[in-house]
Amino acid sequence: MLTDVKPGDAPTPGAVVEEAEGAEAKNGATVRLRLDLAYDGAGFSGWAAQPGLRTVEGELTGALETVLRTPVRLTVAGRTDAGVHAAAQAVHLDVPLAAWQAAPGRSGRRPEDALLTRLAGVLARQARLAADAGLTGPVPRGASDVVVTGARVAPEGFDARFSALSRRYVYRIADGGPAGAPRSASRRGQVLWLPEALDVEAMDRSARPLLGEHDFLSYCRPREGATTVRTVKRLDWRRPTRGDDAGLVTLTVVADAFCHSMVRSLVGVGLAVGRGSRDEAWPAALLERRSRDGAAPVAPAHGLTLEEVVYPSDDALAEQARRSRVVRRLPADPLAEDCGC
Repeated sequence: MLTDVKPGDAPTPGAVVEEAEGAEAKNGATVRLRLDLAYDGAGFSGWAAQPGLRTVEGELTGALETVLRTPVRLTVAGRTDAGVHAAAQAVHLDVPLAAWQAAPGRSGRRPEDALLTRLAGVLARQARLAADAGLTGPVPRGASDVVVTGARVAPEGFDARFSALSRRYVYRIADGGPAGAPRSASRRGQVLWLPEALDVEAMDRSARPLLGEHDFLSYCRPREGATTVRTVKRLDWRRPTRGDDAGLVTLTVVADAFCHSMVRSLVGVGLAVGRGSRDEAWPAALLERRSRDGAAPVAPAHGLTLEEVVYPSDDALAEQARRSRVVRRLPADPLAEDCGC
């Protein structure tokens, strides 16, 4: 609400700010928002909106447009495949300042708090409708398979996709059958169950040559005109002895970005080595081939979770986005677009 100022009076600082914001809203100013979210990928055909299919982007876009009453377009940190989960996903969207200011309605809450509360209700309603239509499994009343965990005005220069320094994924496996690694009924949708025991040490050794910057064409389903050059910063197979994953076999992979199905392909070649159907040199040989002929096998989606997206400090966001947009290619590669996913 604007403060009344009589002619000749000096306006209070609050009145000046509110009048300025009101003028910006009337002049069509926009604000960039950052949302943090998590989702169970089982009921979705991936992140990206697709006609006739239930997707994370489609559900979140619909909920945001209902709450903010304005069309929105989302930019995401990592475009997950169908069935892949996210514990820490990030998106940004640009909305009219007037729509953002109107989010609390008459509640007196901050726009950030109002948006979180109202989105939770709309997403729960959408999930129930999807369950009633047979598009997903049963959903408890008031719950949803997409949860927005944070909402705020983004810092200057923030781009959910291009400002990211790295993404971290974890793939989880319970090997060795019922007598092997622990199997949890409550986590069956996030862990791949295998009847055979895996040679984790061999899997880890075979992954080491894949660290660093390479053309991962043999491990990706490329988009036309997009580069498949990526820098893998961490790639290790482990059997943790502590924590929630104790006894499981896990692959943790960190890279500046990933191309389509890249992580699941890294898992697929690791499984082949762990089962003994391929030798430890095969993943590196496949990488060097740089071909879709005889490409890496792709592991099931449900064992994979996006666990973290890392961003630089606020004052470095714009520069990181600029660097990320530069096409990544090996010296012998032709110029290609970088998808930055």
